Amino acid sequence: MWRQAVLFGLFLLPFTVQAAESSGDAQAGYDHLINTVYLPPYFDQEAFDNVWRVWPEPLKAEAEKASAARRREMAYERYGLTGRPEDETKPLQYVVDAKGNWTLNCFSCHGGQIEGKPYPGLPNNRFDFAGITDEIRLTKALLGKKLIPTDYSSLVFPMGANKGTTNAVNFGVALMSLRDADLNLVPGASFPRMLHHDMEPPPWWHFSQKQNIYLDGFAPKGHRGLMQFTMVRENDAQAFRDREDDFRDIYAYLTSLKPPKYSGKIEQGKAARGKIVFNKHCSECHGTYGEVVDYPERTIPIDEIKTDRARLDALTPEHRKSYGDSWFNTYGEQKGLVADPEGYVAPPLTGVWASAPYLHNGSVPTLWHLLHPDERPKIWRWKGLGYDHQRMGIEVEPLEKVPPRLSTMERREIFNTGRFGKSAQGHDFPNALTEPQRDEVLEYLKTL
Repeated sequence: MWRQAVLFGLFLLPFTVQAAESSGDAQAGYDHLINTVYLPPYFDQEAFDNVWRVWPEPLKAEAEKASAARRREMAYERYGLTGRPEDETKPLQYVVDAKGNWTLNCFSCHGGQIEGKPYPGLPNNRFDFAGITDEIRLTKALLGKKLIPTDYSSLVFPMGANKGTTNAVNFGVALMSLRDADLNLVPGASFPRMLHHDMEPPPWWHFSQKQNIYLDGFAPKGHRGLMQFTMVRENDAQAFRDREDDFRDIYAYLTSLKPPKYSGKIEQGKAARGKIVFNKHCSECHGTYGEVVDYPERTIPIDEIKTDRARLDALTPEHRKSYGDSWFNTYGEQKGLVADPEGYVAPPLTGVWASAPYLHNGSVPTLWHLLHPDERPKIWRWKGLGYDHQRMGIEVEPLEKVPPRLSTMERREIFNTGRFGKSAQGHDFPNALTEPQRDEVLEYLKTL
């Protein structure tokens, strides 16, 4: 039971799981996400303002000499936080109430930045869930504040081995396992055996293009499924029913999102040639764009796509069916649930230029590397927060091996594709293209 209590603050990345809906106010949905509290608070303003005191040197000394505003910027950079588009002084990834309490929201994973600009709905490829949890816990101890079960979460449950990734699917499995189909907490329930692995969150602007969600496409979408991340022990079954209208609005907000336009230059002639290559070689799975828009939402068998299969194996047919029979899926009335999918769904590619790194586990740093399977780095480290316009993705430094004597925070900056669930293999279809064709497709992807 102690482990169950420790994990009460963990959440499932908020995707929907029912049929398409027309009701709801998109603007109200955004307001709910940034201002309405659905979970217990994680920490307060005093803890956040003093978290620099537990940082390693020389970062701590730099923060001690800095202004309060600069310290906030440093903390944002360290943990992968951003300001809100409408107010950079307020965090996009947390709800901060009138008393200064900070509560995690959906934008922690689905509110990223590119070239210094925050984008709600963009995968947050810098969020360090484990890092902020660990250092807030130390800060609370330093300040003599009472610790809560959430502070211990990263000690007993893997939260993400790399910045920008989380063990999201198993958060949901863990929390759902403690409830019955009506969402009542079951006394004495315990977590099932789980296959822990990390995932990169998908762009929210793909939401409107899909009928089913999740990487394996097992669940029909709908507003109730968005509520899964609120399965903390403090929320009883009635709490979900009381908040349905809020999540109808949030559903409408996700449906309204559009991808950002590419910020650099585009060689139109090359892009036009790339469109021809793309439509011939890629559109069967990823769809067509422009004058004729058609997304097939096609599931690719795992033996054909050959990408890391840890995510596919992590959910059993029983896990998926348990969800499908629950209140979240209207007790099975929402048709289309796939209990035993054969592989992964090829995603839409709108805004693909902005959503690096690639593959579902975030193992491929740029679109150039995605188009050159044999050139993907085995081990790589973030080089900075800039955008690589040449290769289209994040700036990285390839490494021969993981350096010794790194801190846990530094290790999460390094992606090792040799670790379980981290493979960058598969999706080797671009090998059928010539080098000029790959270059043309890369240019075309800028236009989506």
